[in-house]
Amino acid sequence: YGTLMAGFGTGAVFAGISNSTFRRSLSQERLMRLSCIACAACSLSLALTSSIAVAAIALALGGAGWVTAWSGVGVSVQLASPRWVVGRTISIYYALIDGGIAAGSWVWGTVAENHSLTWALEGSAGALLLVAVAGVLFPLRERHDSEPDPLEAFDAPAVALNLKPRSGPIVVKVEYLIAEKKVEAFLDLMRQRRHVHSRVGARNWTLQRNLQKPMQWTETFRTPTWTDYLRLNHRLTEVDK
Repeated sequence: YGTLMAGFGTGAVFAGISNSTFRRSLSQERLMRLSCIACAACSLSLALTSSIAVAAIALALGGAGWVTAWSGVGVSVQLASPRWVVGRTISIYYALIDGGIAAGSWVWGTVAENHSLTWALEGSAGALLLVAVAGVLFPLRERHDSEPDPLEAFDAPAVALNLKPRSGPIVVKVEYLIAEKKVEAFLDLMRQRRHVHSRVGARNWTLQRNLQKPMQWTETFRTPTWTDYLRLNHRLTEVDK
């Protein structure tokens, strides 16, 4: 047992030391795919061999794949999340990871109990290969450096009233003059804008057209308080422009 754990730990340490080198030469998606294949090869080798030496080498490969996948996804989740929501994103990520570990332990433990350990190891290898194939169909999106970064400092508009942080509700209206030939493109942009504003806290978003002046459009949304309005604008990122 000590030899097997030493093999796993050696692979994990090697992957941790070499992680930055791997990331400079390979994309996150390719690293994830290779990690899944490495872990699948480890499981399949353990199912087929009775040699301690071969099993230790297989576990070294599995340890390297495990560390590379775990650290890579964790870093990607943090970097791809806007700063204002990164705490919630990480908590959801770890909840899913822990839930997946618990579910996987139950599934393959049940298979091993009802059939054999060989079946469980072969099944887990097949599942890992399916994850690698899924990466071809649904690849991890590469993040651009500026995407989660907030926009430049937002200057609150000058208002006649002395608003308090909890003053509200705040209703925002933005008027547009749009030529008839540009209406379709404008509506496409407004659909994206509605999604963006709803994501950062806007409520009751509407887009209205003046029947007397068809070129005039009015976008309206609401926030519960003045503080919520300021937060909404600070939550917008470069990719939302």
